[in-house]
Amino acid sequence: VQLQASGGGLVQPGGSLRLSCAASGAFRRIYAMGWYRQAPGKQRELVATSTSGGVTNYADSVKGRFTCSLDNAKNTVYLQMNSLNPADTAVYYCNAVLVRSYSDTYSAEWGQGTLVTVSS
Repeated sequence: VQLQASGGGLVQPGGSLRLSCAASGAFRRIYAMGWYRQAPGKQRELVATSTSGGVTNYADSVKGRFTCSLDNAKNTVYLQMNSLNPADTAVYYCNAVLVRSYSDTYSAEWGQGTLVTVSS
């Protein structure tokens, strides 16, 4: 199973970015996909997740600014980030909770990180 993330970069405060992450490989079902982030010197934290049924969950710090959506047909999760500020600077990691082929249990998979830098 592979999670391929893209869309990070440098943006000015107040700007927007859109991250995407596509899941591929041998799996039967996705329960949820989402994003976590890790700033320098800090622990990895939840940003937002979306289940295949459309239920979303957001960290308080991003509510009202970020939108997480999961396209079930494309096995792709998006994170639309608006009104970015320097505190959002971090490496963003894609996460998927899915059932691998030939398995009956859910497992958590991680993609490579993509760096988001908010700076003037």
